[in-house]
Amino acid sequence: MLKQRLITALVLAIIFLASLFVLPAGYFSFFIGAVLLIGAWEWSSMSGFQAIWQRCLYAVVLLGLMLAAATYFGFSGEARPTLDETSIRDLLVAGCVWWALALLLVQGYPSSAILWGNPWVRLLMGIPVLLPAWVALVYLRQQDYGAWLVLLLILVVALADSGGYFAGRRFGKHKLAPHVSPGKTWEGFAGGLVANLLLVLVLALVSSWQWLLLLVVIVPTSLVSVLGDLLESMVKRHAGLKDSGNILPGHGGILDRIDGITAGAPVFALALLASGMVA
Repeated sequence: MLKQRLITALVLAIIFLASLFVLPAGYFSFFIGAVLLIGAWEWSSMSGFQAIWQRCLYAVVLLGLMLAAATYFGFSGEARPTLDETSIRDLLVAGCVWWALALLLVQGYPSSAILWGNPWVRLLMGIPVLLPAWVALVYLRQQDYGAWLVLLLILVVALADSGGYFAGRRFGKHKLAPHVSPGKTWEGFAGGLVANLLLVLVLALVSSWQWLLLLVVIVPTSLVSVLGDLLESMVKRHAGLKDSGNILPGHGGILDRIDGITAGAPVFALALLASGMVA
């Protein structure tokens, strides 16, 4: 199993890095859009819709929303297209508000399921999970040095996850959300945060970015990425599922790998935009 996981992880890393650094910005939006459409397919199953036509229809709805967003915000294949920054900011704010609401749902589980346990409500929840993440990733990629910004986002989420895993295994005693994900602890949560604080220190030393701006961008992203993991775990637990899917040998589904990114991407992009580090 470990060998299979490692091989899958290596293949995924190669495919992602190639799409990020080799493909033009416009084609990267198609790639990441395809990934999130697979995520929509999995989310519809987690919501209780198993018929193929239902899951396809949900993916088509998300695709339509992506195309509408691309037109409205001014996304294109150019490296620096003319973007509607105000509208992008508004959508990112809405995405962040959704994750603030998601925090309350996770904290209140299982009692909160009375609000979202209905399959149609769960299906609707997938839109604010997936669409703002796509907009954020496409927006980041279309900036100057956009590929590096996306890579930084992935690194922050990965450090929050891996730092949390190792710190939790070594020091974990106090459960973070026992009804949602019994394996996560406050000590692991702190470990992920410390890992990203070290990242801030390293970047402040080797780059021209000010350490305070790095803190403003990286710390909130690190914190909220854990919430993305918890929200998906909550929905899977309610549905009686271990994984979101089985498309990735040894890893489960696409959502199992990008749950932290779906939460972290809107916060990361909005923090960059608000701090003046982009645009």
